[in-house]
Amino acid sequence: MTPDIEVFRDIAAAPSVVYAALTDIARMGEWSPENYHAEWNEGFDHAAVGAKFTGHNRYGDKEWTTEAEVVELVPDRRFFFDCDSRGFVFAKWGYAIEATEAGCRVTEYNQDLRPESALERSATISGVVDRLAHNRTGMEQTLERLAAALEAN
Repeated sequence: MTPDIEVFRDIAAAPSVVYAALTDIARMGEWSPENYHAEWNEGFDHAAVGAKFTGHNRYGDKEWTTEAEVVELVPDRRFFFDCDSRGFVFAKWGYAIEATEAGCRVTEYNQDLRPESALERSATISGVVDRLAHNRTGMEQTLERLAAALEAN
């Protein structure tokens, strides 16, 4: 993946704790400002390469769903997934976890693969015109909320 955006944060929690939280996609709504709920698709109940899930997203008065597939999984280190629409991967997302003396550093990655011809329709569906700036802010908030949730325990 060649990310358009990468954001990192140090979290005072063990890599295994962070990995467990991130790969429990039903919890994504706890920290993401855009994704308010996610669930494994039929036939899948946990993170594994090839597992598929649906993300339910909201921005302002707009709501939409995305389909995703786990494409890379390394216990306690990496969780990456592709979002697709009708067989076209339009975005790649991922988390890398590196152990530190105080816990770990979590880096969130995003790559936008939408063709220019799809940007207007995408903005109409989501209400987001500047996806790059929106995602960067959302990623920063996600990692802040993840840290707050895991460091409180």
